Amino acid sequence: MPPEDGSPTPEDAQQSQPVRRRWATFESFRNQQFRWLYLSNAAFFFSMIGQMVVRSWLAYDMTGSAFALGLVNFSVAIPMLFLSPFGGVLADRMERRRLIMSGQAVVFTSEALLLVLLVSGLLEFWHLLAATFVMGGMFPFIMPARQAIVANIVGRHGLTNAMALQLGAMNAARVIAPASAGFVMSFASVDAAFVVAVTLYGLAFLCMTKVTPSRAAARPAPTTVLRDMGDGVRYVVRDRPVFVLLFLGMVPILLAMPFQSLLPVFAGPEVWDVGEIGLGILHAAAGAGGLIGAFIIATFSNTHRKLRLMMSSLVFFTGGLALFAISPWFLLGVAFVLFADVFAAMYQTTNASIIQLLIPDEVRGRVMSLMMMTFGLTPLGTLPISAAAEAWGAPIAVAAACSITLTIGIVFYFVSASLRRLDTIAKAALEGERDDIPVEMLPTDGDERAATASRPVS
Repeated sequence: MPPEDGSPTPEDAQQSQPVRRRWATFESFRNQQFRWLYLSNAAFFFSMIGQMVVRSWLAYDMTGSAFALGLVNFSVAIPMLFLSPFGGVLADRMERRRLIMSGQAVVFTSEALLLVLLVSGLLEFWHLLAATFVMGGMFPFIMPARQAIVANIVGRHGLTNAMALQLGAMNAARVIAPASAGFVMSFASVDAAFVVAVTLYGLAFLCMTKVTPSRAAARPAPTTVLRDMGDGVRYVVRDRPVFVLLFLGMVPILLAMPFQSLLPVFAGPEVWDVGEIGLGILHAAAGAGGLIGAFIIATFSNTHRKLRLMMSSLVFFTGGLALFAISPWFLLGVAFVLFADVFAAMYQTTNASIIQLLIPDEVRGRVMSLMMMTFGLTPLGTLPISAAAEAWGAPIAVAAACSITLTIGIVFYFVSASLRRLDTIAKAALEGERDDIPVEMLPTDGDERAATASRPVS
């Protein structure tokens, strides 16, 4: 039986230690708790991504308006952006498994009600918007807790491997879920696609019931929600390595990754003229590249040269994406976009896992919520790159975004001493040799202790 306080069992603790084995790629699966969490995550993301296709089809079928598709995406993005800080605070205040399960229960109930309305012929467009808004409202509470609980389960030694495996599942969902949803709608019905989605949401909830409750982080005294939010921001600003990593993680998301919004332009007559089939191939190649990159990081998760891995991944990602943009041939472009997304996944996973390694558990949820907000800002990045594509063409716009992204990364490498010392700092955190400092007592930017403070993982 697991301990009542939610602490890892001796078996789980042993499983979280680094073991050099031939099949090190799947090392985290030796931990039973992680297996249940992984299954819950996979079921949730496969359902969520597949439902994006189903919702879009229903919205257009009901209204015949392309603007309706934009409203559906808008209704999920707005609550994600504004509620993320609150979700991070709750992830640090509440028991994390309970928070995840509560959010999943709300999503399951909302989708089940939509299914009832659909089957009964009473479904209207505003029902879709309302349910999508609910999904967007629950996501900021589910995801920070879901990311934070990984550290509670696998420990600091297993973080990179576990996060890479989870990213692999997400990228697999990007490739498989939309095609599967389209297949079910084509050969069965939209109702059947909804039944599959609701079933997967239910499976995600049931798998989480098998995960041991996590300990709530120790809190010195009761505080307000706004104070907790402010403490999280102050922590990030004062811990220079974490601040730099968060910024460097945000740059590609805002500048380079919005290239995906321009894939229809590349598939259109302006560039390669390969139509809908070519567009599908480009999306599949990008997702497959992300899957490969995640498994590469999972295999080499025990490397101590994390800075070299992260920065070289940034170079290859931006270089491959620039070559994709200027490629005169479609098939060569497919190869380059796959190559680029391999290294995009490697960069993102390495960046996020180092952040998880450095931060203390009492602010983990809030830092994860700040990371999630950067993904919520991604639509903003589509505006400048779309405007540049309109003015100078999609190939030049994407190539320029890659150049700016790489330039910022290089500049930060030479300017930031914290970044150049990242391997030393990460190794100290991995070995538990950094002294724990409460959030409100963190040193200022100029204090050398900021580079050596402990960020233990429970």
